[in-house]
Amino acid sequence: MNDLRKAGNNLNCQSCKQKESGFFCNLSLEAAVEFERIRYSMSYPAGAILFRENEAGRGIFLLCSGQVKLSVSSSAGRTLTLKIARPGEIMGLTATMSNASYEADAETIHPCQVAFIRRDDFSRFVSKYPEIYQAVFRQLNYQYNHACEQLRMVGLATSVHEKLARLLLQWSAEGRQTAEGTQTKVSLTHEQIAECVGSTRETVTRTLSDFRSKHLVMFKGATMMIPNRAALEAICGA
Repeated sequence: MNDLRKAGNNLNCQSCKQKESGFFCNLSLEAAVEFERIRYSMSYPAGAILFRENEAGRGIFLLCSGQVKLSVSSSAGRTLTLKIARPGEIMGLTATMSNASYEADAETIHPCQVAFIRRDDFSRFVSKYPEIYQAVFRQLNYQYNHACEQLRMVGLATSVHEKLARLLLQWSAEGRQTAEGTQTKVSLTHEQIAECVGSTRETVTRTLSDFRSKHLVMFKGATMMIPNRAALEAICGA
C-alpha cells in the first residue's frame, strides 16, 4: 500500500452506480469534498490481496466495482469464506475503528476498483462530520447480521444440501424477478462455493447436480435461476 496514488479521474463518486446505497452516499457537499480529498482509488486484478488476517489495520476499503472474498484460514490450511463483498460495501471497518488487526483475508475475485482511506484520515473524517456515524452504524449492523446468518448456515445446518440451499437463497435475495423465477449472477467456482459452506468441491458439485436434476436451480454460464424459491426454502426448513 506504500505506492498508493490519487486517481480521482479513474473513480468518480458523483457518477457512481452505487450512489443511492453505498457507504458514503448522500453526504453533505462539504463532507463529499473532504471525502474526495482523503480517498485513494486503486485498480486491482483478480487474485490481489487487499489485506491479510491479523495484519494491523491500515484503513478502510470501499469496494466500487468487482467482488472481494473475505475469508479465514486454519493452521491446517482449511479456508472458510465469510462473505463475498459487493460494490458499495466497506471492508476493514471494525479493525480501523478499534485500531485493531483485520479479522480476515480480503482477496479480489474479479478485477476491482477500490477506494482506500487511511485510518488516521478516516478517524478525523468521522470526528469532523458526525453524519458519518449513521453510516458506520448501518454498516456494522449489516456486518453483524450477516455474521449471524453465516453462523446459522455453517454451524446449525445439518447437511450440505441445507447449507448450499441457504447460500443460494442468500445470494438471490436481491436477484431480478422474471417469469421463469429469480435470476442472479454467481461467478464463483465450485471450489470457492465450497469454501463458503465449509465443504469440499466434490461435495458441492454433487449437490448442485442434485439441485439441477430436481429443477431447484438452473445455470447458464454465470447466471443462476431459481424457478421456485419455496421449494429451495423447504430444504432449509424455512
